[in-house]
Amino acid sequence: MSEGATTSRAASASATREAIGKAGRRLFNRQGYAGTSVRQIAAAAGADPALVIRYFGSKERLFLETMPVEGRFDHVTNGPLEGLGRRLVASLLTESPELTFSIWRSMLRASDSELVRERLVSAMEEMFIVPLAPRLVGPHAELRARLVAAQISGLLDAVAILADERITEASDEQLIAFYGDSIQTLVDVPADPVGHDLGDPLDEQN
Repeated sequence: MSEGATTSRAASASATREAIGKAGRRLFNRQGYAGTSVRQIAAAAGADPALVIRYFGSKERLFLETMPVEGRFDHVTNGPLEGLGRRLVASLLTESPELTFSIWRSMLRASDSELVRERLVSAMEEMFIVPLAPRLVGPHAELRARLVAAQISGLLDAVAILADERITEASDEQLIAFYGDSIQTLVDVPADPVGHDLGDPLDEQN
């Protein structure tokens, strides 16, 4: 086979893979993971269903490749700790929020898949625990970093999954101030209101 023919076949394969990826992303966003079949994706891409498996391995792996979540908050979590809570909420609400909510909705609804659930857990770890835990001052830094992740996922759930009207109808400014400041209490050095040392909660059970 000539070099030109090889190059042409490679370009065709790349274009087909890209078309499958775009079709998968569009259908996953619209119908969810469970409601989307390999045949539907292939039809939308104008490709044979066997090519979906050839290029991506499985529907799960196609879903994971087309629903990226890592890196979403890197510019915030790697920045100054002062005011981080408000900046996190502002980023969530004002920087491509519909895309973020759509991806979160799709990922959560597909979390009965072991691979998807593992990816979701590792993504939250990478986005919040890894960059924040080493930088937080004071006791229980890792726990506090995990609670920051829980706070963000809770707001995502309230908006993207539950569509809580009292929250979705609030202004961005209100949510940034109230929710951002609640997150900031986990970022700042904690103070025990009754004046006792903040020991390990598990120690109290022994």
